[in-house]
Amino acid sequence: MSEVTVLVVDDEEGIQESLGRIFAREGFQVLTAPDAKQGLDLLRRQPVKVLLTDLVMPGMTGTDLLKAAKTISPETEVVLMTAYGTVENAVEAMKQGAYDFVTKPLKRAQIVGVVRRALEKQSLVVENRALRAQLEATRKRPTIGNSLQWRRMMEVVMQAAPSSATVLIQGESGTGKELLARAIHDHSLRTSGPFVPVNCAAIPETILEAELFGYERGAFTGAVSNRDGRFSIADKGTLFLDEVGEISPQVQVKLLRVLQEGEFERLGGKTVKVDLRLVAATNKDLQTEVREGRFREDLFYRLNVITVYVPPLRDRSEDIPLLADHFLRRYAEKNNKPIAGFTHAAMERLSAYHWPGNVRELENVVERAVVLTKSQSIGEEDLPRDLFAALEGGDGRTISVAVGTPLEEVERRLIHETLKRTKGDKRLAAQLLGIATRTIYRRLESWGSQEDASEEEATALALAEEDPSEEEATARALAGRDGKGAP
Repeated sequence: MSEVTVLVVDDEEGIQESLGRIFAREGFQVLTAPDAKQGLDLLRRQPVKVLLTDLVMPGMTGTDLLKAAKTISPETEVVLMTAYGTVENAVEAMKQGAYDFVTKPLKRAQIVGVVRRALEKQSLVVENRALRAQLEATRKRPTIGNSLQWRRMMEVVMQAAPSSATVLIQGESGTGKELLARAIHDHSLRTSGPFVPVNCAAIPETILEAELFGYERGAFTGAVSNRDGRFSIADKGTLFLDEVGEISPQVQVKLLRVLQEGEFERLGGKTVKVDLRLVAATNKDLQTEVREGRFREDLFYRLNVITVYVPPLRDRSEDIPLLADHFLRRYAEKNNKPIAGFTHAAMERLSAYHWPGNVRELENVVERAVVLTKSQSIGEEDLPRDLFAALEGGDGRTISVAVGTPLEEVERRLIHETLKRTKGDKRLAAQLLGIATRTIYRRLESWGSQEDASEEEATALALAEEDPSEEEATARALAGRDGKGAP
């Protein structure tokens, strides 16, 4: 059965039969109705691509049917037919949403051509809607993480987003700074305006000024017409300057003026006023750049109104499984591969790796594994060899923390990573860390990790706290019960 259904509504039975034969020969499925009421009943029961209706009919007119049809099925294209065609009727039909207006007596070639053009238009509208949805989904990529550092950072991002303050995002390459800039824009009052990203390091210094601020005709050799820069394009929206630490002193001066005055000069002399929100990002320490004379101090303070520090992936290793699963779903769908997930061994490998390239490196590794795997799940054999070499070299047995990391977070990561290495043996972990076993139990309880702990563990913890002499016996009993040590 054809996927294209055409509905013909006309009070003349001969018109119904003639059009039914014509469209059946074209390979369409044809439905007919003698009046608007029955036509609407058919429209409600099944999808119709094109509706052809007579303009003058007893009861509900073709114009009334057009309005009702657009309410029930907005995607259906409507063509009006009448023996009383006038320019006024055609204009009114178009205003009400009709695709076209044809006059009787009908000619086969004419009516078939109109319906085929209506189908082409409908196909383009559906395709355009799908592309817009895909673009929107890509633009609003989710920010993924559940670690304490990530949640604290996102609190700052969500608080800053609705304001008009300039935001400086600092972090290593590959941590997702542009993703956060988009999140700030999407949750701001400028979300209906453009988001314009600029990678300052990717544009040659000699043309960066022209790219940012635009130029007037004749400003330099080759400037044959006026051109808007990224600042003008971002008006009423958000401009994201990635790798802002790479811009030259000359451009820094003009950037400072924009932040101070809300205006700049195009190359060639014309002054332009803009209303935009600036978000900048860098993987450099701008304070060091200021001390060494490579970055203007006044510009630094203008940019550094709200600072967001993006933690490297190695400092939020508990987010690795979340990110890996997210990338797996994305690339499995993109490559049309039914992959269920990662094996336990593969996920352990991913979680133990140091990830010097951060989230970008993890995404590339997962995409490669999805493309190359021959099974329904990604195993260790699907991961790149250099990842194994790095683990064997010792990267997976170290913990790196950024300066300024809260002490509670450092302690939490150290205890969790040590427990991971001891396969959950709390007594052995305590010995390695040089602390009492009951200290580990208390910390885990305070972090909410023992919400599903057994009654036996809770009793053992209480006894250990009441009488420290019970500690060793308690640890041995728990280790023996869990099968992780000898009783």
